[in-house]
Amino acid sequence: MQVAIVLYPGFTALDFIGPYESLRWLPGAQVRFVWHEPGPIAADSGVLLVGATHSFDETPSPDVILIPGGFSTIEHARDQKVLDWVRRAHQSSTWTASVCSGSVILAAAGLLEGRRATSHWAALPVLRTFGATPVADERIVAADDKTVTCAGVSAGIDLGLWLAGRIGGEDKARAIQLSMEYDPQPPFDSGHWSKASAATRATATAMMGKEMVKPAALTASAGLLWDAALRSVRSRRARRRSAAS
Repeated sequence: MQVAIVLYPGFTALDFIGPYESLRWLPGAQVRFVWHEPGPIAADSGVLLVGATHSFDETPSPDVILIPGGFSTIEHARDQKVLDWVRRAHQSSTWTASVCSGSVILAAAGLLEGRRATSHWAALPVLRTFGATPVADERIVAADDKTVTCAGVSAGIDLGLWLAGRIGGEDKARAIQLSMEYDPQPPFDSGHWSKASAATRATATAMMGKEMVKPAALTASAGLLWDAALRSVRSRRARRRSAAS
């Protein structure tokens, strides 16, 4: 079983490490970190480097696709080679999954149109732009029988175990959970927007906002919204011409 985890410059480390730690224990699992070409990729911290082991061209038909999120997701959601690879690989995959804002890439590739999907709370509005139905109160959302999205960052651990249970069986997934000693007992109860105080929400939004107002992020966001608007207009025109004929 080949597992392809997309690593792009600016990924959030926990987004992929959680699922990786779950999926690597499955029998026969061969994990690849894929990007345009093999080589070191910097996380959003700018100090952590992870090596992409294979290129997209070397990984045309993985069994499992997993796309993490990060502050640069919007930028890469406009990368046509990334989107083309996701579309092609999805045709033969058993599972296509995303963590956090990675669902924006799935949405930009057209895989979530008309489907329920989730993401990090800050990225949920973007999903609607691509015709998805954002879900804010579920940790894991199965869009169909092979496409699944999960909430932000730490939810990737839950997603990894969820996939492990469906691929290797629940007994195996439970053993993997124990091997990871994943028994969440957080010292604070502010892990979801609905539980956090107004002050905590404001602080978290400000923390993340510092990254989102950087010129590259603003340009990418504007471009992604423009692309989506053009697709919508062209689609409506095509439907009108079809109805007229």
